[in-house]
Amino acid sequence: MLPTPDTSHVPYSRVYEPAEDSFLMIDTLALEEETSFLQSRFAGAPPLVVEIGSGSGVVLAFVAAQGKHLFGTGHPLALAVDVNEFACLATGETVRRAIKETTEAQPRVDKTPSTFLGALRADLVSALRPGQVDVLLFNPPYVPTPTLPENESTTSDNFARDSHLLELAYAGGHDGMETTDRLLEALPATLSSRGCAYILLCAQNRPEAVKERIRGWPSDDARPWHAETVGSSGKQAGWEKLQIVRIWRE
Repeated sequence: MLPTPDTSHVPYSRVYEPAEDSFLMIDTLALEEETSFLQSRFAGAPPLVVEIGSGSGVVLAFVAAQGKHLFGTGHPLALAVDVNEFACLATGETVRRAIKETTEAQPRVDKTPSTFLGALRADLVSALRPGQVDVLLFNPPYVPTPTLPENESTTSDNFARDSHLLELAYAGGHDGMETTDRLLEALPATLSSRGCAYILLCAQNRPEAVKERIRGWPSDDARPWHAETVGSSGKQAGWEKLQIVRIWRE
């Protein structure tokens, strides 16, 4: 079993703590079916992997530390994006620790399993150049809530500010999909020609309808869009049941 990155340094009063959704993303990426898919897609050409809403950085750190295992090629590039400045700092430290742990545990392997490009404080893909992302990872704020919080907090109260930062990590608005819908709208222009995305949804996000909508996206090169569930928590009832949807073109 591949090790889960250390997040003991993360300030959980300000940054989303890794939970079932984070670990489902990690477990899904490590499945034999997914490593085979990724290796066939990126053989000989290291991908740019971007996690949107990286939080603690546990998912991106896993990908960065296990880049050779996942992609079958050395030196994938890893980049994080989050609106929470504390999450950006936490992600950087989590990724650096994971890469160091991997290289120290396996001294005979390549000393640089991945190149960490840093963590950007930005809203979704607004800071990224179009058509550059090979693998996009997104564990969104998926919980249905009456409203969405603003990206910026206007309060000077520390407790209220920290509560606002945590709310950004889970509050998804109507059907829990308002933030995810914005990401999906930008996804075709964000991914490279060989790009794919892994996005987490819960049952109340109406994942079957989401997948059907993606499959109907227009394509400028006649390659149809695909959306399939490749990982699932599979044990919980109701809206809390989680799944990972892979989005790609042939």
